[in-house]
Amino acid sequence: MPGGAARDGVVGGGAGAGPAGRGLGVAGLAGIAVSLVCFLLTALLGPSVFQPELPGPKGQPPFSLTAHPSPYLVIGLVAFGTVVGAAGLLACFLAVRRGWRVRAFPLVVVGMLVAAAFTFMPPVGSADHLNYASYGRMGATGHDPYTTTASDVADDPVIGAPEEWRHTPSVYGPVATAGQVVASWAGGDSVRLTVFVLGLENLLAFGLTGLILYRTARDRAGRLRSALMWTCNPLLLFHMVGGGHNDVLATAPMLAGLVLCTRTAGGPARAFLGGVLIGFGTAIKLPAALVGGGPAWTLLRRVRADGSARRSLAALVAGSVATVALAYVLAGPHSLDQVERASRMISLATPWHLVAVLHVPHLRTIVKIGWVVVMIVLVWALARVLPRPDGPDERQAEARAVAAALVLAWLLAAPYELPWYDAFGWAVLALLPWSRFDLLLLAHTTALSLAYLPARGPDPARLPDDLHWLISVVRSGVIPVLLTALLAWALWTGLRARPRRRRPAP
Repeated sequence: MPGGAARDGVVGGGAGAGPAGRGLGVAGLAGIAVSLVCFLLTALLGPSVFQPELPGPKGQPPFSLTAHPSPYLVIGLVAFGTVVGAAGLLACFLAVRRGWRVRAFPLVVVGMLVAAAFTFMPPVGSADHLNYASYGRMGATGHDPYTTTASDVADDPVIGAPEEWRHTPSVYGPVATAGQVVASWAGGDSVRLTVFVLGLENLLAFGLTGLILYRTARDRAGRLRSALMWTCNPLLLFHMVGGGHNDVLATAPMLAGLVLCTRTAGGPARAFLGGVLIGFGTAIKLPAALVGGGPAWTLLRRVRADGSARRSLAALVAGSVATVALAYVLAGPHSLDQVERASRMISLATPWHLVAVLHVPHLRTIVKIGWVVVMIVLVWALARVLPRPDGPDERQAEARAVAAALVLAWLLAAPYELPWYDAFGWAVLALLPWSRFDLLLLAHTTALSLAYLPARGPDPARLPDDLHWLISVVRSGVIPVLLTALLAWALWTGLRARPRRRRPAP
């Protein structure tokens, strides 16, 4: 970057934005607003191809109309909202690079108001929330969600509600199941009320993640970055809060643990608490453990010469392992049974689907080995070039960059990915300065979002026959090719570039 590191935590720009920068910023915020209106309208219209019916008294939250919108209308709304929202974020990112600034706090407030509005409307995009409610009801009524399926207790009004995965026990961690049980205790035999309580849990986790990012930011530019990357990000608001996905529950403790481990004071006690938080997130979703690799790597490199590093590393590992072990011991060893099954799955909208269609012998083994090798190379490549924030301790900056490299490599290389998984990447990348990898993640989330229009089975969703090309062509063909190109670009960029210099922290 000519002239050295830019002021106020951005690449490029200067003391103030010119007309082009201001115009891009205003256009970007307008695009985000239009996108959110599209998503909110889809939820408000009520049951549709994007929104399964919620059994339960109509006077209970969440609330919506019963307009029975056309599949073409809601798919068009979500597709348009996705493209316009992504374009709005892109415009804001480019405007910030040109020196554009706007107060972050109003954006945070607006984002949380939109999140609250989503919470009071039924989830859209998939039917996963019906599975969450079902597993919670199992636990609340004495059934084991790790051995029981919805089809086993089909006569229960909540357990029998799922429209997909009816013959599959829970694949979620014990802490996620505990949250589902709490929601079931509050919701009783009403699917509607149970889903609403699950939404409140997601809203709290989403807001907590945004608060952590906002408070961690060191200056005005960093706070603006946190708002755009998380709290006011229309794609995340749609998937994490509007879609009701429990990945956001793991994001909050995972991020809190990483931030705690990468502060400069506290020693082993801080590392232990950070490990506990990362372990807590891991007991919700296993990939949350990846962020622990950042601080663990930086500590491991110092263990021979630094006794404090040895103690901190031991404390980090002890805190995370003890938390995860306790959670799974309490849930029973069978709670990990579905993890092996899930590890063999290949989703349609990933680069590995292009390998799966070849029907080669030993496909699962090839994919398992292949994606692990690709991920290892990608982690090394990304860790070299991801920007390091300036701060009092270079090692802590490296820890955040390595954690981001691990998460991004998993998102790009894993054989099973869904758009809401990208929440992990947005949260961790928001801790780093602006870079081209923001655009990489934006393209990744946008492509996956367009792949799942909607993320429901065509039969239960009543997808018209003339829209099945969204699955057979877009999800199974176009998007895997695009994501393969993104993966190749990330590898090429990381392997050919020189290691990046440190930049001002967000």
